[in-house]
Amino acid sequence: MSRAIGASVVYEDGTTRRFSDVGAALRETDRGRVELHYRYDAAAVPATRDETRGLWRYRALLPVEPGPVRYPLPVGDTPLVAPPQLRRALSVANLWLKDETRSPTGSNKDRATALILQHAMNEGIDTVSCASTGNVAVSLAVGAAAAGKRAVVFVPTGVAEFKLRLMLSAGATVLKVREGYGAAFRLSRQAAALFGWCDRNTGVNPFTLDAKKTVAFEIWEQLGRTVPDAVVVPAGDGVTLSAMAKGFRELVACGVARRIPRIVGVQAEGCQPIKRAWETRSTLEPVRPATIADGIAVGTPVCGPVAVRDVRESGGSFVAVADAEMLEAVQVLAIRAGVLAEPAGAAALAGLERALAAGLVRANEHVVVLITGSALKAPQHLVPALDALEIGADLHEVERALSAYVQ
Repeated sequence: MSRAIGASVVYEDGTTRRFSDVGAALRETDRGRVELHYRYDAAAVPATRDETRGLWRYRALLPVEPGPVRYPLPVGDTPLVAPPQLRRALSVANLWLKDETRSPTGSNKDRATALILQHAMNEGIDTVSCASTGNVAVSLAVGAAAAGKRAVVFVPTGVAEFKLRLMLSAGATVLKVREGYGAAFRLSRQAAALFGWCDRNTGVNPFTLDAKKTVAFEIWEQLGRTVPDAVVVPAGDGVTLSAMAKGFRELVACGVARRIPRIVGVQAEGCQPIKRAWETRSTLEPVRPATIADGIAVGTPVCGPVAVRDVRESGGSFVAVADAEMLEAVQVLAIRAGVLAEPAGAAALAGLERALAAGLVRANEHVVVLITGSALKAPQHLVPALDALEIGADLHEVERALSAYVQ
């Protein structure tokens, strides 16, 4: 298995145990979150761009078996956008957007799906399963279809209708659980263990963390092999945030970076258990999600305690944003950056504005905002500032309509 040489398990009480045997650590996933370790040196990081595309160029720091990559969809290499209008509007001259909406299903979840399905293909596992509020399930459904595997996804009954249609269209077996996401998560884990499926659940399978950490590697490369001052990341279960921290830590461990950036985690006001645990320095208390941002509506975050640790160690912070702020960020991204994001995907931009106002991020810093999911899977949240104008086929009417838009 690549260069993986060991693992740590972070238990629910916050304690950590190191294992030299990766297999032994993986048997502890019911009790805590597993982090894989590798041989860290400069040789593990590609020195130049080569013909290897996507996240696979970092395979020396991934749990990828020797041999060719068989997963067929292109994943990774998403753009780091320098939006001039948005920079001027926020007065942040060195602002970048890491745009994960360019992934196969418009979500950063595609990275984890790719790595796990590559593993399933190598191991001859026919079925991959997960629990999801939407984006993970869509990603797994599409990825499994491309890889010739069966996807079984457990979703809460309130799952977004459009995302449900996408799962079903890709041929996934979709099971709606009446008791909600927490119950769906537990049931999916039990089913995977009973039937011998590959469990893709975020935060449980350590491959999900390692796949998502490649976003940090790409940011570092795209900024000319330098580290930004701050990275703003939406947080639901906490894995995306912790993966970002792990990616930058590994760059430091390899000797190609000197520090990690401050990480600002963004939660919805109607679902902020990680932020509250960080503020109170106490154990994480589950909450009932009340937000339109289904991608970060996780009331019992699997990796919440570790996300608190990672933000604290980075010298960062947490902020919470209202649904209205996320909807405004959706429109700002579309109008001023040409990026179409769903509310959870735009949460980090709304969080940046909060962080700027609170002095947690300074306007003269180099800042990267992570946009995690596309608005094309949540069209109900696209509320245009102006309505279309109906006209006759006459140039004078065109002129009058243009005047109306200018006003």
